[in-house]
Amino acid sequence: MAVQRMRSQLEYERAVPIQVEEGRRRAVVEAVAPQVDGGRFPIKRTLGERVVVEADAFADGHDEVRVVLLHRRATVGGWTETPMAPLGNDRWRGEFEVTHLGRYVYSVSAWVDHFATWRRDLQKRVEAGQDVSVDLLVGAQLVNVATERADREDGPRLETWAVELVGEGSLASRVKLALDDELADLMARHPNRALATTFERELEVVVDPVRASFSAWYELFPRSTSGEVGRHGTFLDVIGRLDYVAELGFDVLYLPPIHPVGRTFRKGANNATGGSERNPGVPWAIGGPDGGHTAIHPELGTLEDFRALVAEAERRGIAIALDLAFQSSPDHPYVREHPQWYRQRPDGTIQYAENPPKKYQDIYPFDFESEEWRGLWAEFDAVTRYWIRQGVRIFRVDNPHTKPFVFWEWLIDGIKRDEPDVIFLAEAFTRPKVMYRLAKLGFSQSYTYFTWRTTKAELADYFTELTRSGVQEFFRPNVWPNTPDILHEVLQYGGRPAFEFRLVLAATLAASYGIYGPAYELMEHVAREPGSEEYLNSEKYEIKAWDLDRPDSLAPLVAQLNRIRRAHPALHSNARLAFHPVDDERLLAYSKRAEDGSDIVLTIVNLDPHLTRSGMLHLPLDELGIDAGHPFEVDDLLAGTTVIWQGAENRVELDPSRCPAMVLSLKPHVRSETDFEYFL
Repeated sequence: MAVQRMRSQLEYERAVPIQVEEGRRRAVVEAVAPQVDGGRFPIKRTLGERVVVEADAFADGHDEVRVVLLHRRATVGGWTETPMAPLGNDRWRGEFEVTHLGRYVYSVSAWVDHFATWRRDLQKRVEAGQDVSVDLLVGAQLVNVATERADREDGPRLETWAVELVGEGSLASRVKLALDDELADLMARHPNRALATTFERELEVVVDPVRASFSAWYELFPRSTSGEVGRHGTFLDVIGRLDYVAELGFDVLYLPPIHPVGRTFRKGANNATGGSERNPGVPWAIGGPDGGHTAIHPELGTLEDFRALVAEAERRGIAIALDLAFQSSPDHPYVREHPQWYRQRPDGTIQYAENPPKKYQDIYPFDFESEEWRGLWAEFDAVTRYWIRQGVRIFRVDNPHTKPFVFWEWLIDGIKRDEPDVIFLAEAFTRPKVMYRLAKLGFSQSYTYFTWRTTKAELADYFTELTRSGVQEFFRPNVWPNTPDILHEVLQYGGRPAFEFRLVLAATLAASYGIYGPAYELMEHVAREPGSEEYLNSEKYEIKAWDLDRPDSLAPLVAQLNRIRRAHPALHSNARLAFHPVDDERLLAYSKRAEDGSDIVLTIVNLDPHLTRSGMLHLPLDELGIDAGHPFEVDDLLAGTTVIWQGAENRVELDPSRCPAMVLSLKPHVRSETDFEYFL
């Protein structure tokens, strides 16, 4: 039976021949990179970056092939062309710069260049002493045909050249004319591309603001900014906190939901059920008598106060990021006005949110399989656009992995076509493929597994995956050592050194990172119970009065790291992250380089918060652009000292009680002979 089925398939293929539109098209274009899932999804870049494109392009036989990179803004007609250079083995490379927000389109086109082939072969025949008189006639014919494609300036010049190639001059003089670079340039400007092959798909690039790839986020609860025990903070209090956030060096201030909080099943301290209205409740239980997703919690202030906060933050170079949490409390107006948007249980009640064994009785999830899904989608689109009109350009999206993928693709694509500077951060601590799919669909950044990657091997393997496996074309990591939901055991038991080295890791491993403060800089570390990642007396359920002036605060270190990040272009990107061997299992070393090689930052971290660790560091000096035969400067950016290293191997030692990390700026040369006294 298998043989019979195979024969039937072959007979079918012979009966239905391949349809050929143009059999003279000989060039092949394939393996174009970068592309995501065969071009189904766009790659990502930020304003001013270059898109480097490679492709395989070749033809049968030995003819010369010419390859160009085609690119344009998606909203503009007509391609811009950039010649692609050969890399060897029929691989080609070209690049273009993205100078506008929004979408770009690119592709690759190739064709057989008969004139370049003729010129190459003519040169070989001349060198071999062969008679090339007929070859010159062939060349003249190629040039003469090109005059029909040329413009009014180049056409007459080509005509003159064609005549001279078959003119009365000596053979040697005509050969010299034929091989003149000026003629080659003229012909290259007017190629015969009637039989060009263009890659089968136009690929896309989404261009975001620079903040989408390089940013430092600070999260705080507005209701905890009054500084007074028991008093609910306001937007005016947050304005008073802006100078503190700016001094720390953050450029994004993320606020959990600012909407009215539901009263039904309102949670008490430490997630206790049966809380009363005296409890502030969980901000993510959105909606009540005072309104829903476009309303503001009355104790925070007014819409005018919020707009003032956005303006004051912008004046300090800080963008306000708002939480998009598409869920509601049982008291949300939607429950009354649109009950069909919720999943009804057989007993007539609405299904509250669960992540067994956890129960969130104060939160109702929306039913995206509702018959009224179109109205639900339209409402969330309207909510997002409402806050954009209030000046919000960044959204941290709560639990996007619990909503349909197709919804996010529709929402983000529609928003960004109208507002290309808007940034979406996906809070999706879920399975890798789900996280990656959300990024492909349009999320500008994503939370990561960084919080749970604690060993040397785990960190190196994970960040190599994020920066070297192709994932980097669509997934931008935003790493957080803590969140209001996550207090990792490293921070629970590692003391101050753990908070310090996790902060250094976050700030230097990824171009974008964030902390939940003031809990982080004040080193909140007590869990609700052993084995839990929940904070004891979590701010999610109560109002805090933080003492920002505590002498043991990590605020100076936070500010120093953010100054280092801004000053060093190497830390603005994830593209050239490399890990380096150190002869100690708890010492992690990695470097980042600026694209032009002008800035190199080497970070070494002691992952042991309790013991001094030392080991021999091995650096690939050639890859870093450092001459192994000469000494080079090493500026310790945290300690403010300079030493001189020489050679690929140098011993490092880190005492966590003093400082568990070094952030080093490597300089390829020594500035003066007097610096030699600082040899390490």
